Amino acid sequence: MTGLERFAGHGVLVTGAARGIGAAVARRLAEEGARVLVTDQDAPEADRTAAALRQQGLTVEALACDVADRASVEAAVAHAVTAFGSLDVLVNCAAHCTPDVPLFEDDPDEAWARDLDITLTGTYRCCRAALPHLAARGRGAIVSIGSVNGLQDYGNHAYSAAKAGLGSLTRTLAGHAAARGVRVNLVAPGTVRTSAWEGRDGEVEAVRALYPLGRVGEPQDIAAAVAFLASRDAAWITGTTLVVDGGLTAVHTGFHAALRQA
Repeated sequence: MTGLERFAGHGVLVTGAARGIGAAVARRLAEEGARVLVTDQDAPEADRTAAALRQQGLTVEALACDVADRASVEAAVAHAVTAFGSLDVLVNCAAHCTPDVPLFEDDPDEAWARDLDITLTGTYRCCRAALPHLAARGRGAIVSIGSVNGLQDYGNHAYSAAKAGLGSLTRTLAGHAAARGVRVNLVAPGTVRTSAWEGRDGEVEAVRALYPLGRVGEPQDIAAAVAFLASRDAAWITGTTLVVDGGLTAVHTGFHAALRQA
């Protein structure tokens, strides 16, 4: 528990919240007093995540939501408003990443379309459905999960393009929504220890050496950044990308290592 109550009385919807960063965000905001709707395409896992949080006395519900489907998104937003009486915060965590094939020219259209439709267009669908409700409260906040992949080259062409697109959407939507009392921001994580890295301990260890702070991220690191940007502590922040990456993009550790070895 954080001891903070920054979200008391707030209704919150989190996409992609069955596990990983999304689940950590749901937990953090609920611990700070929010009423949270955990949504995910994986309905059974979303139910399990919500049930575990309720056992801790937190106000959490679960609902299946496919961000690739407009009707599903609109139903999730409507459910949150009905269940909680308002929607004050939207956190967009849902994403899809298709591994690159060896040659760029062999990438299938379907893989490109899938990554963009869930990661970028899915966020657009959620923002579109939620914005009128967020504006009605006069204290609305949208926080989306981007990636350092949207800032530099770490592979994954489609996923990286989608994450870069989220940075642009954050800025343009922030400009549109500011007059309506809604702030829009983005968190760009580096490597975070989630289920995507299970069974890949060797890769995680190799990557860890690139981080100036000496470790990869944990879901709780990202949840803390989301909680800040969604709260009134960030009342004068909108349209920004907060990079949470242990110094990866600021410090070229490989360059420094090469100099030391020379």
